[in-house]
Amino acid sequence: MARERDLRQKRILDLLGKSGEPVRGDDLAAECHVTRQVVVHEIALLRAQGVPLVATPRGYYLAADSDKTHQAILSVRHTPVQTRDELYTLVDHGIIVHNVTVEHPLYGELTGTLHLRSRIDVDQFLEQVAQTRTTLLSMLTDGFHMHSVEFKQNRDLERAIDALRAQNIQVFS
Repeated sequence: MARERDLRQKRILDLLGKSGEPVRGDDLAAECHVTRQVVVHEIALLRAQGVPLVATPRGYYLAADSDKTHQAILSVRHTPVQTRDELYTLVDHGIIVHNVTVEHPLYGELTGTLHLRSRIDVDQFLEQVAQTRTTLLSMLTDGFHMHSVEFKQNRDLERAIDALRAQNIQVFS
């Protein structure tokens, strides 16, 4: 039993390591010949062992080594109509948008995982928003929200901020 689990966990890590993008739990389950619930359990065990696994709406991925990139919190405000432009601008400048966070007056901090790296990711996310008729978290806070972002060089983030401001998207330092 323990040997099966070890092999399954190794297989999951191999699949995630080779993918380069999020892998759906259903796809991992099919590859490992188990149910999605077994994959969820294995992911939890791997995380408990310190493996940097991230769950997104599009699947699981292995987090990048933090010594190769920089992390920042980007605080912004814009209308819902500007969401596509905001996210396109960030990913076009090589910024990975890990999540969105709002400070809700009743519930406190609310965070949603995004993991957006490209326009395709942005389009898929916005398509999910439209299909599920879900409101954006930023709509709860009059457009104010924060993104945890990752980038290779500081100038990438600086250029992205300049481009956002040029589009009348407020960026707070």
